[in-house]
Amino acid sequence: MTRVAVVVPVYGNEPTLRPLADRLAAALEGRDWRLRLVVDASPDNSVAVGRALATGDPRVAVTELAVNVGQHRALARGLAHEPQADAWVCLDADLQDPPEAVPLLLDRLARGDVGAVFAGRRGSYESRTRRLTGTLHRRLAARLTGLPPDAGAFLAMGPGVRRAVVTAVEDGAPSVVLAVARAGERTVSLPVPRDVRPAGRSAWTGRARLRQSVRSLAWAVRRRE
Repeated sequence: MTRVAVVVPVYGNEPTLRPLADRLAAALEGRDWRLRLVVDASPDNSVAVGRALATGDPRVAVTELAVNVGQHRALARGLAHEPQADAWVCLDADLQDPPEAVPLLLDRLARGDVGAVFAGRRGSYESRTRRLTGTLHRRLAARLTGLPPDAGAFLAMGPGVRRAVVTAVEDGAPSVVLAVARAGERTVSLPVPRDVRPAGRSAWTGRARLRQSVRSLAWAVRRRE
């Protein structure tokens, strides 16, 4: 049976962690899975909730970071801490990424002809300005890297991509998404509708997202040179 490790960066997500774990358990019923919550110096009680979930279910583990490192480095830390798996899934903790879509990504990955499967963004969960800015960034990144134009940090990956992502982020890649390109494996995306965040918060303000986009595109340009 395929062993699945689900890695989730956590920042200000105290209200959604238990629903996330419950929905993920229901979605992955019958599979061999683990959930690793990477609490990125969260200012709320996310650590306490994560510890309680881990106490109640041995399939749940918590990585606690004393200093905030950001979404993508937190994901890389979680991937590094879950070496004993056959497939890895990254998704956000705020429930915008529906856990019910995880089996869809895993089933496509299991066909064996791709190294990673992205959950392509669908739905009106973002403002129009943010959607346009994000679309422009993703299209530019796609042209520079060959990744799907709707690729994001909700994805499933195999062993080769996981190794490349951990190494690339440790070497300075600004995002897990762009680090996937380092593996040199074929990738695809599947359309997955997103929901509006029901609760919690994000560490990524508009200004922070803009800085991340600039850094990501600059890294992708350097990689092509």
